[in-house]
Amino acid sequence: MTSNLVIIPTYNEKENIENITRAIFSQPVQFHILVVDDGSPDGTADIVKRLQGVFPNRLFLLQRQGKLGLGTAYIAGFKWGLEHGYDYVFEMDADFSHNPNDLPRLYDACANQGADVAIGSRYVSGVNVVNWPMERVLMSYFASKYVRFITGMKIADTTAGFKCYRREVLETIELDKIRFKGYAFQIEMKFTAYKCGFKLQEVPIIFINRELGTSKMSGGIFGEAFLGVIRLKVDSWFRKYPVVERH
Repeated sequence: MTSNLVIIPTYNEKENIENITRAIFSQPVQFHILVVDDGSPDGTADIVKRLQGVFPNRLFLLQRQGKLGLGTAYIAGFKWGLEHGYDYVFEMDADFSHNPNDLPRLYDACANQGADVAIGSRYVSGVNVVNWPMERVLMSYFASKYVRFITGMKIADTTAGFKCYRREVLETIELDKIRFKGYAFQIEMKFTAYKCGFKLQEVPIIFINRELGTSKMSGGIFGEAFLGVIRLKVDSWFRKYPVVERH
């Protein structure tokens, strides 16, 4: 069995889900896919079910009732991946803003370069974002600077959502204590791994804004992230994190 699982949360991604599935399965490294669908009314889950006939035992579907949030979708996916014995678990968007061709590079960082968490980074080598309005680029870039300043993490892209985790990270960081559901979830996962002593490594990627379907971003997401970072930092003063033993 392959030890690599790509988790893709979906809500109304019928235009993208088949293409992203086929693109991931065409990579030189073998991956399985778990789609976590939040009751998409556009029939995304039906497309996945049809594709399961084409890719048996490689494509899996977790259906949830209603829009329950990005964070809870990933937590459900992480638990599923751990239960099914995967060694490397990936987070990825359905809309091709994350290039499937970068998956083997994230895998290599964890499997061969000593990273515990590999982060597909938009900002580690300049600003590598395509088709975003300038105000959104600036908001995202300075949000990452702000998070870095508050948390002390030496990471250029603190809000990145394209990642690979070694199994040990997900087993260690107490998934049930992860509180945020929106994009602050991405910050909280990195910060918790960092506080536990895991090695976070950035892998430069080019982020391309979606061409099909509609974005799930909103001002409230950034609000949660802005205030959430302060809460994370303050809470960290009183919380005892599980610490990994380094040999």
